[in-house]
Amino acid sequence: MEKYEALLQKNQQYLWNPFTQMKEYLREKPLIIERGKGVKLIDVQGKEYYDGNSSLWLNVFGHNRKELNNALLEQLSQIAHSTLLGMANVPAILLAERLVQITPHRVQKVFFSDSGAEAVEIALKMAFLYWKHRGKPEKQVFLSMINGYHGDTVGAVSVGGISAFHHAFDRLLFQTEKVPYPYPYRFPGTEQQCIETCLAELRKKLEEKADQITGLIVEPMVQGASGIITAPKGFLTEVEKLCRKYDILLMVDEVATGFGRTGKMFACEHEAIEPDILTVGKKLTGGYLPVAATLTSDEIYHAFYADYREQKTFYHGHSYTGNQLGCAVALANLNLYEQENIIEHIQNTSEQVAQWLKEFYQLSHVGEVRQLGLMIGIELVKEKESKKPYLLQEIIGQRVCNRAKELGLIIRPLDSVITFLPPLIATKKELREMLYILYQAIQEVTEGE
Repeated sequence: MEKYEALLQKNQQYLWNPFTQMKEYLREKPLIIERGKGVKLIDVQGKEYYDGNSSLWLNVFGHNRKELNNALLEQLSQIAHSTLLGMANVPAILLAERLVQITPHRVQKVFFSDSGAEAVEIALKMAFLYWKHRGKPEKQVFLSMINGYHGDTVGAVSVGGISAFHHAFDRLLFQTEKVPYPYPYRFPGTEQQCIETCLAELRKKLEEKADQITGLIVEPMVQGASGIITAPKGFLTEVEKLCRKYDILLMVDEVATGFGRTGKMFACEHEAIEPDILTVGKKLTGGYLPVAATLTSDEIYHAFYADYREQKTFYHGHSYTGNQLGCAVALANLNLYEQENIIEHIQNTSEQVAQWLKEFYQLSHVGEVRQLGLMIGIELVKEKESKKPYLLQEIIGQRVCNRAKELGLIIRPLDSVITFLPPLIATKKELREMLYILYQAIQEVTEGE
């Protein structure tokens, strides 16, 4: 306890936590994690917790995995980092090759960065300059989805659409056009009517402004940070068709959905989508180091491939781009995907999880359970019949997560949606135990009022 109190005091004095209201955080005696083992986190007082949040949706094979540790140590014995600006390194080249082999066929070139938001920034810059180099500088407006989330840097926020996160920065952002993403639970009609309405608005926007639009950026199959909103079957296919018809770039953000989270290696695979630009991050290194990537088509790459005098160089880069340690552990991580048949494992466990999740509808304040693979959101409502939402000040999601933490499960809310994104390697037994805790926490908090 003495160690915890000393660290808590230093947290209060020196550390500003992200996405955190510090006054509330410090009042609630926050967790301070010391180590991890498998799918569990262990705090400085020795208490264990299931990592139901995958340490922000990125852990794959659990914490302290021997093969990933060894990959880091082996690379460290050679070199930790050298710049990718004007030169290359072995693991970055090999990882680029591997990514091209496993992603949709259209994307053939890899540009590394440090985070998903940076990967999106790079995608936006590439798309913007692509049309300029093609002789169409008038195409400079980005199209994105209402309630979309693509990171927290200025460009990523500009194409984002979550008011609670983004409205305070309005004056910093560049102008974009927005269209709706289907949210059938909150649509006053059938699922099919919801799809048709969203596609009609997208079509109308493209008919009016296609000559100005650079590209459309979308989270494939699931909008993550807006509440795990799963797109109905067929929606993404129609979006791709419209992009091709009106000659705008299709930019797919797989930072949250990529590397197996939805039950396919990439969410694009659910509907065989071929994007012009694809961004990845999070699970690329298995939750070890910050490596992200922007993959793009040869056509876009060749719009920049020119003599120096033409001034088409892509002037963008980061100090740690293509970091050897990160790329080495990413390669080891992808090896484990193959060795342990992780995609098949996710498909098997997610089928069982889907059956267990049906039990949550017995709870009087569970409005909808949304799932694709091991990407799950449980929307809590004040009144089930009317779908009346909880007020923001009731902090229902945070209260449920606080209770789950007391019971030994770490999860995070998205307002009144409880998210459950466990490490992908979790066994059925571990998943069942986590869901027991989650059920109990929801029941006690919502029905104990």
